Amino acid sequence: MKSYHVNLGAGLSGLTIKEHHMPAPGPAEVLIRVKASSLNYRELMILKGFYPLPVRPDVIPLCDGAGEVVGVGDAVTRVKVGDRVMGQVFPDWVDGPFARDYAAQLGGSLNGMLTEYAVLPENGVLQIPAHLSYEEAAALPCAALTAWNALSGGRGLAAGETVLTLGSGSVSLFALQLAKAAGARVIATTSGEKKAAQLKALGADEVVNYIAQPDWYLAVRELTGGQGVDHVVEVGGAGTAEKSIRSAAIEGEVAVIGSVAGEPSPFNINLIMYGMVHVRPVAIGSKAQFTAMNKVIAVNKIKPVIDRVFHFNDAVAAFRYYMEGPCFGKVVLNHE
Repeated sequence: MKSYHVNLGAGLSGLTIKEHHMPAPGPAEVLIRVKASSLNYRELMILKGFYPLPVRPDVIPLCDGAGEVVGVGDAVTRVKVGDRVMGQVFPDWVDGPFARDYAAQLGGSLNGMLTEYAVLPENGVLQIPAHLSYEEAAALPCAALTAWNALSGGRGLAAGETVLTLGSGSVSLFALQLAKAAGARVIATTSGEKKAAQLKALGADEVVNYIAQPDWYLAVRELTGGQGVDHVVEVGGAGTAEKSIRSAAIEGEVAVIGSVAGEPSPFNINLIMYGMVHVRPVAIGSKAQFTAMNKVIAVNKIKPVIDRVFHFNDAVAAFRYYMEGPCFGKVVLNHE
C-alpha cells in the first residue's frame, strides 16, 4: 500500500509518497480501504509550520477521509466489513465540551487519511449518509462538523433566526446549507457577482459584496432593520473579527473558527461588552455532534459543494491548487 507523508513546516516540497506493508487492525480497530479524502486549511498550516496542535514526525496528512471497512478486530461490534464509513477528526472526543484529553487528531498527532488503507478505532468512525458518494462523504468530517458546531454548539440555532456567513470557504458553505435546513435566514458576504450568484443558488437570502462595501457590517445591520444577526460564523480572522462583532445583535453569538492568516484575531472587548456579544471558539466537534449532523444531512439530502476532484496520485497538484485558491467548495482526492 502507499501513503503520503509530511513534516511540520516542511512545505509542499516535503509531501512525499512511500510504500508500506498492509496494516492490521487491533482488537477494537477497523481497517478501512480509503476511497476519498479532502483538504482543509489546517493542512496548509501544518505545511507552513504554525499548526497549534502536536504533529508527529513523518505523519500521514489529512483529517478528512471516507472508505469501506475491509477488516475488523475481534472486539468490534458497531461496524462490519463492507460498511461505508467516515473517520472522525478527534477519535477520542465522544461527547461534551472539548478537553485536552481528546486532542489526538487525524493528520496531526495521529496518522491521517491520505493513504490507501487506514486503521482507525471503532469509536472513531461513522456511517456515511446513504445519499452521499465517498467523495462527498470525505468532505464532511472537518468543515461540515465545524459549521454544525458553530451553529448548534453554543446558544443553538432556532428557525427564523438570522445567520451571517463570511466568504465562500467550505465551512461557510456548509454553514449556509445547514442554517437553511434549520429554517434560518442567511446573509452571506463575498467578493464578486459570480460568487454572489453561486451563494444565492445555494440558498443565501441576501449577499453583501465586501469589496464594494468595505464596511459591510453596516449593510448587514441595514438588512436586519438595525438589529444585527443572531449568529456569525467567523472564519476571516484579523481582517473580519471586529466587523463580525459589529454585525451581531445584542446577545448574538460569534463562533470563531480560527485565523486564516495564522495570527490571533483581535477582538475589541469594548465592542463585545457594548453589544453583549457572545464570542465562542470552535474546535471542530464531537462524535455526538457528528451523529446529529449526519441525521440532518440525510433527512435534507444535503450534498457538499465540491470545487474540484484530483486523483490520489496527483496529491501534490491538489495541494498546490488549494494553496493558490480561492476555491468555491472542497478540494477532494479520489483514491480509486
